[in-house]
Amino acid sequence: MNILVVDDEKEIADLIEVYLKNENYNILKFYTSEEAIKCIDNNKIDLAILDIMLQGKNGFEICKYIRNKKLDFPVIMVTAKIEDNDKIKGLTLRSR
Repeated sequence: MNILVVDDEKEIADLIEVYLKNENYNILKFYTSEEAIKCIDNNKIDLAILDIMLQGKNGFEICKYIRNKKLDFPVIMVTAKIEDNDKIKGLTLRSR
């Protein structure tokens, strides 16, 4: 199973990677949205773990990109945001 991990905070991405590798998952880890988009275009992804607050495209925009490509893998958002409207936005992203 290929898991995409995208977080601009290296320590967080590395920690997620350690835990998932211990469970024998294949991790595709990136610190920028540009690298993540290239990975999405060129690899089979089974799950994405996205930080919302990234430079360039944020996690919401990457999720929307995934959905617009009609890819159907689950997405987990990692964030420090606690506002209800941010939670609702993340849960309702759909392709157009």
